Amino acid sequence: MKAARFYGERDIRIDEGVDPGDVGPTDVRIDVEVCGICGTDLHEYERAALTPDTEHPRTGASRPIVVGHEFSGRVSEVGDDVTRLAVGDPVTVHPNIPCHDCVYCADGRYNRCDDSLAIGLETGTGGFAESAVVPARQVHVLPESVDPWEGALVEPLAVGLHAVRRSGMRAGDTVAVFGCGPIGLTALRAADAGGAKRIFASEPNEHRREIARRLGADVAIDPLEEDAVERIADATDDGVDAAFEFAGVEPSIDAAIRSTRRGGAVTVGSLSDGTVALDLDEIVLNERELRGTFCYGFPPRSFRSEFDAIVRSLADGEIDTDAFATKRIPLENVVEDGFEELTAPDTEHVKILVEP
Repeated sequence: MKAARFYGERDIRIDEGVDPGDVGPTDVRIDVEVCGICGTDLHEYERAALTPDTEHPRTGASRPIVVGHEFSGRVSEVGDDVTRLAVGDPVTVHPNIPCHDCVYCADGRYNRCDDSLAIGLETGTGGFAESAVVPARQVHVLPESVDPWEGALVEPLAVGLHAVRRSGMRAGDTVAVFGCGPIGLTALRAADAGGAKRIFASEPNEHRREIARRLGADVAIDPLEEDAVERIADATDDGVDAAFEFAGVEPSIDAAIRSTRRGGAVTVGSLSDGTVALDLDEIVLNERELRGTFCYGFPPRSFRSEFDAIVRSLADGEIDTDAFATKRIPLENVVEDGFEELTAPDTEHVKILVEP
């Protein structure tokens, strides 16, 4: 088959004749229709930090490795022991395979599993390909009303929903989002859907500020032109109730902390390339809470999983998916029109979708 494989830093090639892999008894094969380019993919493209350069001890995979993990398609083959899925089912894929054997997996918090595997990074199969073989239990069936390109957005939208659930935000709260890349925007959307009273967005890219407004931001701030903390303080009663940080740089994290009112919560979903310094006095003396958020899971049992909740919202037409999917390209152009476009600081795009 044809697939995009990662060889090393800034080196992705479109290869022909790639082995699509065999379908085991508990696996399914998916004919991929759409795969989104994720921030994690961009990070790997620039730094080559996650894919194994020698044989992975559990999967045997190593570079060159098929990448891509935000994908949807149709089941084309099922393993002998699979009964929940059938050939022809429209599906999306949960890309993080937990161990199912630790205390976190037992509690449904499988995003905290320390022994999970990432499809499209560590397994040898990924979404930037004509087909992908994945464990059946990682697959969510899509209603026929959900378009495949919308199905490819389930994973990032679930990340944003999980962040808002982790934050403890309640309807009527004021919110600030620092960093309006794809995940920051999904969190902003989830906060708006969750009843945020007023939303502030801090983002230097003008195109993404516009999309933030479209998704519910009442105020969009360019942090390079004005002080976001002062702007938020002037417009609120001593700061917002909940702040979210998705830029991963020290000034942004510092601003997110100082923009919250005393007793407020700061939820961080960004990753940093280095050490970030914090002023602990800003947290301790103001009784602010600092929380991390990572991927998605099964929260307390009164909730559906974030994946299932997003699928339902898509089926009900509750999400402005056009705001996120700003470009679609063929697999052959994934580097020049995809990865290179998204790593440009002045990019006009949020999520670029790739069609094999």
